[in-house]
Amino acid sequence: MDTLDFLSQLEPTALEAHYQRYLADPQSVDASWQQFFKGFDLALATYGEESASPIAKKEFQVLDLIHGYRTRGHLFTQTNPVRARRTYEPDLSLEQFGLTEADLDTTFQAGSQVGIGPAPLRAIVEHLRETYCHSIGIEYMFIRDLPRLNWIREHIELANRPRIEVADRKQILKKLNQATLFEEFLQKKFVGQKRFSLEGGESLIAALDAVIEDGSSRGVREVVIGMAHRGRLSTLAHILGKPYAEIFTEFEGKAYDDDGDFDGDVKYHLGYSRSLMADTGEPLTITLAPNPSHLEAVGPVVEGLSRARIDALGGDSCTVLPILIHGDAAIAGQGVVYEVAQMAQLDGYRVGGTIHIVVNNQVGFTTNYLDARSSTYCTDVSKVTEALSFHVNADDPEAVVTVMRIACDYRQTWKRDVFIDLLGYRKYGHNEGDEPMFTQPQLYKSIGKHPNVRELYLQQLLADGTLTADDAEGMKEAQIARMEAGYEAAAGMDRAIVEDFLQDLWKDYHNAEPDEWRQPVDTAVARERLEALARAMSTLPEEKKIYRKVAKLMRDRLKMVEEDRLDWAMGELLAYATLLTEGHPVRISGQDVERGTFSHRHAVVKTEDSEEEIIPLNHLEEGQATFQIYNSLLSEYAVAGFDYGYAFARPEGLTIWEAQFGDFNNGAQILFDQFLSSAEDKWRTMNGLTLLLPHGYEGMGSEHSSGRMERFLQLGSGENFFVCNVTEPSNYFHLLRRQVKMAFRKPLVVFTPKKLLRYPKAVSSFEAMATGHFAPVIDDPRTQGDPGAVDTLVFCSGKIYYELLERLEETPAPNIAFIRVEQLHPYPGLEIEAVRAGYSPKAKCLWVQEEPRNMGAWTFIMQHFSGEIACISRSASASPASGSPVVHARRQQAILDEVFDNAHN
Repeated sequence: MDTLDFLSQLEPTALEAHYQRYLADPQSVDASWQQFFKGFDLALATYGEESASPIAKKEFQVLDLIHGYRTRGHLFTQTNPVRARRTYEPDLSLEQFGLTEADLDTTFQAGSQVGIGPAPLRAIVEHLRETYCHSIGIEYMFIRDLPRLNWIREHIELANRPRIEVADRKQILKKLNQATLFEEFLQKKFVGQKRFSLEGGESLIAALDAVIEDGSSRGVREVVIGMAHRGRLSTLAHILGKPYAEIFTEFEGKAYDDDGDFDGDVKYHLGYSRSLMADTGEPLTITLAPNPSHLEAVGPVVEGLSRARIDALGGDSCTVLPILIHGDAAIAGQGVVYEVAQMAQLDGYRVGGTIHIVVNNQVGFTTNYLDARSSTYCTDVSKVTEALSFHVNADDPEAVVTVMRIACDYRQTWKRDVFIDLLGYRKYGHNEGDEPMFTQPQLYKSIGKHPNVRELYLQQLLADGTLTADDAEGMKEAQIARMEAGYEAAAGMDRAIVEDFLQDLWKDYHNAEPDEWRQPVDTAVARERLEALARAMSTLPEEKKIYRKVAKLMRDRLKMVEEDRLDWAMGELLAYATLLTEGHPVRISGQDVERGTFSHRHAVVKTEDSEEEIIPLNHLEEGQATFQIYNSLLSEYAVAGFDYGYAFARPEGLTIWEAQFGDFNNGAQILFDQFLSSAEDKWRTMNGLTLLLPHGYEGMGSEHSSGRMERFLQLGSGENFFVCNVTEPSNYFHLLRRQVKMAFRKPLVVFTPKKLLRYPKAVSSFEAMATGHFAPVIDDPRTQGDPGAVDTLVFCSGKIYYELLERLEETPAPNIAFIRVEQLHPYPGLEIEAVRAGYSPKAKCLWVQEEPRNMGAWTFIMQHFSGEIACISRSASASPASGSPVVHARRQQAILDEVFDNAHN
């Protein structure tokens, strides 16, 4: 095989370009390449290019060997502590590269490429095996960014890896002591209780300790962790410092409060936060987000929370480090992982890189890894964004710590994701009461004979003299004494403790008292102020070339200001403008939100010639808060989760996720079930995320008609969130402002209109925004002066109100009053009864809705309405709406006919 053949295997274009740079200026390439090319030039000068020496040809064979180790070495590592690795072909034997054992003592210039200078092939191979095929496997050669690739190559070579000093080794043993003895203590004290033991993956605690301390030395001031249940209790105790007494009290199953109203959650779902001084002497806050059993659901929440803290701290992502801890089955099987990976480099969602750690048990509940994924590795999703990926033997804690330090350095340098596949095992079944021998008998026979990592590492430290047996026993006894003290303290505690995991950020807010939402919130803004802001946000720079339709839209908005007839978009944008100038940041994200799905918002205007972005809401006045709006990737689950996490850490701001169509929210149902509706009841934590879900029956078919109001109303309990379906721009204005001006926070779900965005009658005046507050119920303005003639009260919500008014113009019915329920949950019963009190107690009550009878608000209204009320709606249906515009029109007409027929009978 000639030289060119080897070049073709060894990225020839890049190598040739590198060589040409060297010829032009030897100093333009690094020292290792200078040495190599000098040796190559010497061979050519001695033997001539046409008859290059065998050694010169073999130089390229050695380069090919090096390339092979770099690209495929991870397939031949010693990273599995309890299983033999699968075999792969071709292997990395010398013969695969045209070399033989006879070449082992020959010195090659190629050694300079691995940091050891010209060296015998034997030394080069030993170096490559130790670098790429020992306890650490590395995948990085797929990365296309050459500077990043070279940085990785430089930092993973043995000579450049972080050194593990004696103090480091003792710290590693300390964390292994904590992790191992803690699990043994729980097994003895709380027999048979679920804890989702970390045994087999105890190195996780040493890994987290290492990356957090290293991060502190590199500018990290906050760490945000998301993880599932396995190893969570040990992480809480030994990374976040949660007192043993509190953890042991949770094992004893004590109530959370005196009256038992607070539900709480299982001990391995709870969040926690701790501020401390790192060993570096720098202040550090570590937060573990609460999570449900739905694996990977917490991932986007952690990313959003981290982004919010980055924004709050001035935008430097190096100050906040997100860490996501996965299981091997979950990271390979849960689609939200891919969604989160795709967010990593997007402007609206980047967090400067996330460190992903996989606690790889090599089994998912009872499912073998071969049945759990098609990919070679559980972390192969990392390749989607060209993320650096490590595989490391969890039984080699020094290798684990080394990898974590390289990962932290890489993240801080390049602001990119890193994946660490921590290969260990699971000592017990899925939980401590499960029997794994049913499904993995061979694996668990091996695990049953395998010593734990603490014992393995302790023997290593005793053997090399790092510490004595007496030292080791003293460390063990001290750890057991601390746990025993916590156990005794737990016995004296009356109840379990659950506190808001972000209580320092939320110190200016309180959990709402019952019915506190009924207290009017001052959301009015002076008319002069509103007019000035309306003009400012509707005026574009004259020197910019704006697309003619957008320019006309802005002129139309200015005309609305003059005519005092503000449409839906103006009401919405004025809510944002007033909040921004009052110091409240606003963030909106979702599919197509910048323009708006229905082309109503135009919060971002692009110039026609250069596509320069103009955001008028960021140019209202000096000192205003920041308005952020981002078109998202085509994801609901991850994006809604991200924005929910963002709202966790920005209680002073308005954070909005908007669905492209309301029914698309079902792609994020897990988020709504496990976080939005229940977080306060499970974890005592507030969140003010606002959802905008376009909703309304307009003949667009089953997919784009219903925002699935019934699902949110079914999730509603007590006062856990607001569900609204408003009909006037001014009430929408007050509603959005109320969300920020309340002294507490609740999620807000708004079923926003489509038809009303440009409906001539759905307009408001400045006066309506300059006075009053949000109205949960709106009486019929036609009948308030003469309620005596009314014998039928029609309650409705949303845009069907206007269709009833249209029909009223054709068929006068002075005996009907149309009463709009603008807030459905919490149910405004007192407000509804106050309106009813103005009419005859004998008046017939009807609930009218567009949705089928088994959907929409009817079931909820039926449960809560005081007295008799009948429903007029579409018939119950499996599908929300017809795909035929003709059928839609007929069904809509039938609803209106029935309303007026009832009123005239």
